[in-house]
Amino acid sequence: MSPIQHMPEYDVIVVGAGNAALAAAVSARENGADKVLVLEKADEDMRGGNTHWSGGLLRFAFDSVKDLDRLVPDAEDEYPGFRAGIEPYPKAQFWSDLRRVTDGRTDESLAKILIENSYHTVCWMHDVGRVPMEPAMSLGGMRVGNVIKWPRGAIIRAVHEGVGLSKNWFETAANHGVEIRYQSGAAALIQDRSGRVVGVKVRGPTGIDEMTSKATVLASGGFEASMQMRAQYLGAPWDHAKVRGTRHNQGDGLRMALDIGALPWGQWSGCHSTPIAAEWAQFADRELTDKSNRLSYPYGVMVNKRGLRFVDEGEDQQFYTYAKYGGEILRQPGSVAFQIFDQKVMHLLEPRYEYTKPFEAASLDNLIDQLDIDDKAQAKKTLAAFNAAASSGEGFDPSRKDGLSTRGLKPEKSNWAMKLDEPPFVCYPVTGGITFTFGGLKINDRAQVIGTDWRPIGGLYTCGEMVGGLFHYNYPGGTGLVSGATFGRIAGRYAAKEKGGEKRTEFV
Repeated sequence: MSPIQHMPEYDVIVVGAGNAALAAAVSARENGADKVLVLEKADEDMRGGNTHWSGGLLRFAFDSVKDLDRLVPDAEDEYPGFRAGIEPYPKAQFWSDLRRVTDGRTDESLAKILIENSYHTVCWMHDVGRVPMEPAMSLGGMRVGNVIKWPRGAIIRAVHEGVGLSKNWFETAANHGVEIRYQSGAAALIQDRSGRVVGVKVRGPTGIDEMTSKATVLASGGFEASMQMRAQYLGAPWDHAKVRGTRHNQGDGLRMALDIGALPWGQWSGCHSTPIAAEWAQFADRELTDKSNRLSYPYGVMVNKRGLRFVDEGEDQQFYTYAKYGGEILRQPGSVAFQIFDQKVMHLLEPRYEYTKPFEAASLDNLIDQLDIDDKAQAKKTLAAFNAAASSGEGFDPSRKDGLSTRGLKPEKSNWAMKLDEPPFVCYPVTGGITFTFGGLKINDRAQVIGTDWRPIGGLYTCGEMVGGLFHYNYPGGTGLVSGATFGRIAGRYAAKEKGGEKRTEFV
């Protein structure tokens, strides 16, 4: 006798509710899926994954300043000088930046998809996703006379940053008829006898349930909130890193996919980390979102508890170094460092520094005496040596790599190396905060998950942080959200076209 058959309950089930997940859900509806379900493990008050905590920055390729008018048509009126300081960001430059910061290890096929689609994805977020956008003044804009100077490619963000991005995605999903279930975490993938994914086991408020679908999109983030997985894949001291985003990204989607034979891909020993205020909580405060970031170190000096410098603070602009320097700080004694500035550069510190009170003193020696540094004598020697090797400031230009370098230090400071000589001096203690992990799953150009047999796993797609291979060691700031939306849009499009199968009693 043939097994009992009936149609799946949903066309597409999306696991997760951040930027990538909701892009996938909206795309699925846009491409003909009638019934789309989003599973959010958190309750409604904590919804949205890491997106809520992000700065909302969107890195994308464009050939002309006029290309930005579609996204921010009133920018010049609101910020006089907005246009004059913008340099085009062609695809070749995006590729060069991504290849450079990942030491050439980025997955070329994925990078090409991301870069080729980046501008159109952001326009789609704006036009279809109904995400309003604005110049990212507090993140990267720098007024020099009557001109605003911008780091290339990092100019536009979502209005109200990650909070606004998440809020607008949820509103758009609701307007498109997407069903969202809260407190409903995916526990396992359901397969039929052919190996096709035909649904999800869900742990909800009333227990375990089985939900069936023609296609499933995994978009539940990495394992950055899991102490156990951080220790396993990233090693010490990452198990005690502070988490910049949601506590719910425990690697559930990755575990489920690996359990059915998905192919791990990318740098599982790597992650996006960030210098953050040392006094921040173990998990980020939802109200303060990304205000923990301390990214103005290129204009000062960082020393560790031994009183030593340990990185080239001026290697590049912060958007190309912060995602790796958080890890460098975490590896220092006590997982802490001290960012020291003088009054010449205080106006350059990004506004997020205002959320903590710094140490302050009229001399560098008195400043060091206040800090929790084990070798204060060495710290004073380090700062004296820096001042002896640094510039008086002639030619200093915070809007670009200015070539003002120290001479004879190890490590050198390659740019913006001005003496610390204008009191009062201030210090912000920092630690390393983890944002998301780089290891993920291998996918093809349709965002289908590839198995260890190098064939697509039927009915299974992924996007967002779960895509492995794009980022190694580091990443260009603003790329994560655009990657999430790009591959989310692709995953939703192809998931909606799945013919699926009939639900059978013979699940495995």
